[in-house]
Amino acid sequence: MHKVKKKIFRRLDSVCNKNAILASNTSYLNVNELAAQTSRAPNVLGTHFFSPANVMRLLEIIRAEKCSDETLASVMRLAKRMGKVGVISGVCPGFIGNRMLEGYFREAGFLIEEGALPHEVDKIITDFGFPMGPFAVWDLAGLDIGWRKRKAEADSRDPNERYSTIGDRLCEMGRFGQKTQAGYYRYEEGSRIPIPDRNVEKLVFQASDDAGITRRKITKQEILTRCLYPLINEGARILEEEIAIRASDIDIIYLYGYGFPNYRGGPMFYADTIGTGTVYDTIRKYEELHGEFWQPADLLKQLAKSNSKFTEN
Repeated sequence: MHKVKKKIFRRLDSVCNKNAILASNTSYLNVNELAAQTSRAPNVLGTHFFSPANVMRLLEIIRAEKCSDETLASVMRLAKRMGKVGVISGVCPGFIGNRMLEGYFREAGFLIEEGALPHEVDKIITDFGFPMGPFAVWDLAGLDIGWRKRKAEADSRDPNERYSTIGDRLCEMGRFGQKTQAGYYRYEEGSRIPIPDRNVEKLVFQASDDAGITRRKITKQEILTRCLYPLINEGARILEEEIAIRASDIDIIYLYGYGFPNYRGGPMFYADTIGTGTVYDTIRKYEELHGEFWQPADLLKQLAKSNSKFTEN
């Protein structure tokens, strides 16, 4: 797809008015590389519309390295005219929203290896205020999408890095989610209601056994912290790298694009309500237990030491 878009951008650059803005809808592609295909890099940026685009109000506006302030302001105005909530992001894999999700989904997968079941994790996340839990979201999106990505990355993955095989095993069985009426849950014909499946439980138990993991009782608090604190920690890194301008931009993205409960204020505001010191101490504990996935961001460490908040910076 990236090769196709590069070719299209070269062609558009040759035929469009020299003042025209060239924007690409993308959730992962490197917008700097697209801009480099043209003679108008200041007029190129990315626009990440959220699906379904006619319903979801969030629009991540991806500022390429050489994008001009005028181009950025023009697309921000366009977003407003379209009834969208525009938030500026720098260029990085997954931009702001999807980049932060990786740790959320990773820990959900590890939790069911260690002792929880998909419906137990999802219930705790929906009780917190999300409209859906991670496993129901996976089933809705289609498990085969992530499976293709993981297979493409297999050769470059560190063999010593912890990796859950449960999602792969489901896909190997042809369980791709709602579209096949079976994923982490099963679904009745014509229904989107997830039903816990004993076959999935057996698969999960077998995966734990194959990984040499002794299953244990996992508390509600552990499920919440292990799913939500990676969002906060990665958000802190995004702020460090100036991918996001301010913490409230991250919160807006999660409120409008990812179903974070409004009354919680978004992941960074939520961290402030708990206390950055408490979040940091918990992440350090998980780093000791689970390794480098949980290395705390430098910004989080600084805020914890000074008893400061994300929303004050």
